[in-house]
Amino acid sequence: MAKASQTKYIFVTGGVLSGLGKGITAASLGTILKARGFSVNIQKCDPYLNTDAGTMNPAEHGEVFVTHDGAETDLDLGHYERFLDEELGRASSLMNGRVYANVIADERAGKYLGKTVQIVPHVTGEIVNQILAAGIGFDFHIVEIGGTVGDIESLAFLEAIRQIRRKVGADHTLYVHVVYLPYLEASHEIKTKPAQNAVRDLREAGIHPDVIVARAERPVSQAVLHKLSLFCDVDEGGIVPMPTAKTVYEVPLMLETAGLGDYITKQLGLPTRRAKLDDWRRLVDLIKHPDHRSLKIGVVAKYMENEDTYLCVFEAIKAAGWANRIRPEICWIDAENIVENPELLQGYDGLVVPGGFGSRGVEGKIAAGSYAMKHHIPYLGLCLGMQTAVIALARDIGLTGANTTEIDEHTAHPVISLMADQKDVETKGGTMRLGDYPCILESKSISAEAYGTKKITERHRHRFEFNNAYREQLQAAGLKLVGLSPDKRLVEVIEIANHPFFVASQFHPEFKSRPNRPHPLFHAFIKAAAQEKA
Repeated sequence: MAKASQTKYIFVTGGVLSGLGKGITAASLGTILKARGFSVNIQKCDPYLNTDAGTMNPAEHGEVFVTHDGAETDLDLGHYERFLDEELGRASSLMNGRVYANVIADERAGKYLGKTVQIVPHVTGEIVNQILAAGIGFDFHIVEIGGTVGDIESLAFLEAIRQIRRKVGADHTLYVHVVYLPYLEASHEIKTKPAQNAVRDLREAGIHPDVIVARAERPVSQAVLHKLSLFCDVDEGGIVPMPTAKTVYEVPLMLETAGLGDYITKQLGLPTRRAKLDDWRRLVDLIKHPDHRSLKIGVVAKYMENEDTYLCVFEAIKAAGWANRIRPEICWIDAENIVENPELLQGYDGLVVPGGFGSRGVEGKIAAGSYAMKHHIPYLGLCLGMQTAVIALARDIGLTGANTTEIDEHTAHPVISLMADQKDVETKGGTMRLGDYPCILESKSISAEAYGTKKITERHRHRFEFNNAYREQLQAAGLKLVGLSPDKRLVEVIEIANHPFFVASQFHPEFKSRPNRPHPLFHAFIKAAAQEKA
């Protein structure tokens, strides 16, 4: 990678309303800059007073993404990793709670020498330091500011990124503001006033945007772009229309076609380079023009209020489908309704049981594992999906009431139980087995064949483990413990004997899947489902 003399900082903010796609925009900017040979890092700054995303409700905020070094983060880091095909660390996620915790700790330690501790300069100074530290060693450091300009909790972050321009220089910083252009059906026109107001709010915070990304549900005319340029005081070359794409993976190509990559490098005084995006174009073409073959994949879910709850799982299934030239039809199955309505499991070419916490829907997930075993339906279990599969087998062989102690502390057969070092843990946040852990696969297993190697490293997020007291009994019933920790103490991957594809992992393989490089277990699952359907 070519190295610039100093890191360039790109700040992505949002206006008008939330959910416009700031994360996709930031990730796409990273994609087109990396395609030019620059080294790129990305960071999400969230104004929530949480320390991290570990205790946040997935029904409200979507899935919790886990980095290789064990940080529980906002789902946007999943977008970043998929688009950049890079592993990010805990420095790429900064939440307000951690900022304040650091400031208060410093105050208690006397590091401010008796001064009155204030939002400016102490809180903003901590934010500035965290951002600058995360950008060290990269040509570009892209920083997404969560929320919408005007939110009270975002003010300190906006002030911090304003200060960074003063600190590192205007030739090393660039501000990108994502806005929305609503379409009025009655008058058949796109309105720019909300975007103008959003830019005004940003300027009131002391930040003048260099680029405006204008989200819209309809094509944006040149006249609208000219109007935005005039009223927002931004060069027309820096105003990029962003109509809704058929796939989010098309966004980098849309930004590149709009000339944003060249515009950014010119604004920051860098040489113009051709973006090597041929592989990305092939991926998008494959997504937009799928093969006629399809598979009906059932995802046995307990968090159904928010489509982002299982975002990485869905993206991993799709990527595996594209790689196999198959169009996966992903269907939600409400885990809470399965016990009373077992017919809900019928008609699928494969079943995926993802992770989760708490008792709600667990019996339905257990039923799904039992159904897949008995009817030889390809099954992929993820974290809790492995644990419920073990419970299903235990019950099927006569261990009545078998369960996990997470659900039933007094179960007669605790086939899943707490790790020894977790029994005295009282706090919830950041106390699970998190991040990368090694695993050794059995050489003749389906899983080892899928990976093409015996030694793997995968990301975890859980407290409860397979209870080794039941190893021999369950193995005699057909359970294959094909993946173990290097010391053979922890069960990481299981398979069921004499089954076309029944694989479940204690880890979360979905976190390491990429759109153009699907995870081996998902790839093998889709391939097996297609073979069974044929």
